[in-house]
Amino acid sequence: MTDYNTLTRQIESLVADEHDTTAVMANVAAALHHALGHHWTGFYVMQGDTLVLGPFQGPVACYRIGRGKGVCGHAAETRQTVVVPDVEQFPGHIACSTLSRSEIVVPLKDAQGEVRAVLDIDSTQLDAFSETDRIALEHIADIVARMF
Repeated sequence: MTDYNTLTRQIESLVADEHDTTAVMANVAAALHHALGHHWTGFYVMQGDTLVLGPFQGPVACYRIGRGKGVCGHAAETRQTVVVPDVEQFPGHIACSTLSRSEIVVPLKDAQGEVRAVLDIDSTQLDAFSETDRIALEHIADIVARMF
């Protein structure tokens, strides 16, 4: 079981005195990836209507995802966290890795509520993400989104 309280404090300290969004996302991706131990952990950053690959940990990934496309694009378009217990059951899922079986995507919103990036975590296990994960990762995404 992940100790989200400790992880959240670590991420708050990583963000506290840094103003470069790429640097913050890089360290947050690394912290989450090592703490949670999933297949892929990273960010996609909004550029117009496209999510562009940002800092991540794990195997190579898709470079660009259109708004509304796949799980990441759906989360960006709806501005809500999307938890997918089985990616094979998600219509339009984009398979950047055939090893991914479940996924959670959390939008990062600026002070005006606009989606500026998404946090994407993929697992090789089915149904890997709980309500506890969703709540904690949304809180962590809010911490990182203060950068925008």
